[in-house]
Amino acid sequence: MDPLQHLPTESRNPASARLDDLSSAELVELMTAEDAGIAAAVRTQTDKIAAAIDAVAERLARGGRLIYLGAGTSGRLGVLDATECPPTFQTTPEQIVGLIAGGPAAMFRAVEGAEDSEELGKADLEALKLTAADAVFGIATSGRTPYVLGALRYAKSVNALSLAFACNPGSPVEALADIAIVPVVGPEVLTGSTRLKAGTATKLVLNMVSTGAMVRLGKVFGNLMIDVKATNTKLVARANRIVRVLTGLDEAAAGELLTACNGEVKTALVAKLAKVSPDEARGLLKANGGRVKESLVPLPQGRGGPANRQDLVLGIDGGGTTTQCLLADRATGAVIGRGDAGPSNIQSVGVVAGLAALDESIDRAFAAAKRTRATVASACLGLAGVDRKEGLDVIHEWAARVGLADTVTVANDATLLLAAGTPDGWGLAVIAGTGSIAFVKTLAGAVGRCGGWGHLLGDEGSAYSIALTALRAACRSFDGVTPPTLLVERFVTAMNLTGAPEFIYSVYRGAWDRSAIAGLAPVVFAAAADGDATAEAIVTEQATELARTAARAVIENGLPTAGLPVAVAGGVLTKSGRFRERFLAALADSGVSPGPVRVVTEPAAGAVVLARRASEAR
Repeated sequence: MDPLQHLPTESRNPASARLDDLSSAELVELMTAEDAGIAAAVRTQTDKIAAAIDAVAERLARGGRLIYLGAGTSGRLGVLDATECPPTFQTTPEQIVGLIAGGPAAMFRAVEGAEDSEELGKADLEALKLTAADAVFGIATSGRTPYVLGALRYAKSVNALSLAFACNPGSPVEALADIAIVPVVGPEVLTGSTRLKAGTATKLVLNMVSTGAMVRLGKVFGNLMIDVKATNTKLVARANRIVRVLTGLDEAAAGELLTACNGEVKTALVAKLAKVSPDEARGLLKANGGRVKESLVPLPQGRGGPANRQDLVLGIDGGGTTTQCLLADRATGAVIGRGDAGPSNIQSVGVVAGLAALDESIDRAFAAAKRTRATVASACLGLAGVDRKEGLDVIHEWAARVGLADTVTVANDATLLLAAGTPDGWGLAVIAGTGSIAFVKTLAGAVGRCGGWGHLLGDEGSAYSIALTALRAACRSFDGVTPPTLLVERFVTAMNLTGAPEFIYSVYRGAWDRSAIAGLAPVVFAAAADGDATAEAIVTEQATELARTAARAVIENGLPTAGLPVAVAGGVLTKSGRFRERFLAALADSGVSPGPVRVVTEPAAGAVVLARRASEAR
């Protein structure tokens, strides 16, 4: 009887039963659909992976080793992860080791029978003089590979930490492991070919374990790999960039600092931020286990900022295109440092990228102020995409984890406009940038909104909506369905294409994503200014729809419709006077007569106002 026939990884996949009849495009669609479930399978093992990270970090901190061990694809992936750690985290080759059944030659050519020997697994670990201080990570997607089983049995015999990875539940490796990670990815598209989904799951888990352990060991600052070993041109440039981002130095000064610190990024950061010599920086790092943050705070008097800056507040404005952080004096509101980063709307760019942008903007604001990043008295974050409970929970958890501030206020980004752009903090705030929303606050403090449904469901009057509507109009015109328009050639030129048919590839498969398409709005405004009837109609329609949204927010929430304070922000309303005028005229036509109108180009200033108020209320 075949002992493998009942394993999920060896079963036939019904979805790919006609694999050899599929076109290449159908094959790609099938494989990507199957691969889409891999991350979810790995996520079921979150607790086990986290436990592995902590256990491995603990052993590495005490001088132990992490030893990956597997056969075939599993072994190669272990060797790959081990090999990438020295240049990424400046580990030594002896700290993280990869073993493959059959030895180094098996990396490039299969060594028949090597995986079937338990004794060979034991012998390879004996050759490394395995001790109880080490961690052995046996990788076997089937969960039954003899080479891995023999190695894990030996690891248990010397009291080394034993970890196992498999993609079949209830396999023999689980019984031999202190921590077993078993994401069940199901049958492969090509029956039994575990280099596919199982191999991808393996790579994801190994990445998480090694990266997580290095984070725990202080080899990362924020999301920057500060223990990078600059062994080639790319890594030298990366080291320089990291120092620039975290210190505010220019490229030349960062290069000089790195040279003085023998190319050691950690030493350079501590030397600059703590205002000490390279040798003193190395001493601080040694005393704090190589961790940069602990080497900076608390610092001796006169060598940088304290761990908590009660004299400072943070104001952050984050949207679908950019994020701005202002570091300001708590007492006066004077801005002492600005930091810009990419988009932080977690609904459009994802949680990981959004939080990374927030961290980067904060790091840059502190660096611009020549201050060490520290917990401040109060922070207000005006963020697009977080006005639902799940979004607020994500931001509050992150803020607590990074020690952002004693008091943290999270608000829809429109709240910032009312603080920065209306005389008394109430009225109508309208944002038209990559997305759009209308937000109101009454004299009594009640708040309301209209719009903000995102680019698939709404965002009328936004840069994306304007540009996408115009692109569609250009396609219809090119087909001869609608009259000729300047937009066809203007878009071809702006997108650096050879002709309109390339719109299809560029939008569906190229680099023209939501943010990039939104960046084409000025093309539409220019065509309208040049008298193009199609562009003119689009601009008018979009301004009218945005005004209808704003008017509904005002009327629905009972605000006065005459002399209403209005604050506007976002590139569409701040950079195009033509569009702004049409919007205000359409607002009046909708029954809302604007009073004082203020263009807010720096909404983060409103976040500073709110952060200061929150700190005073404590």
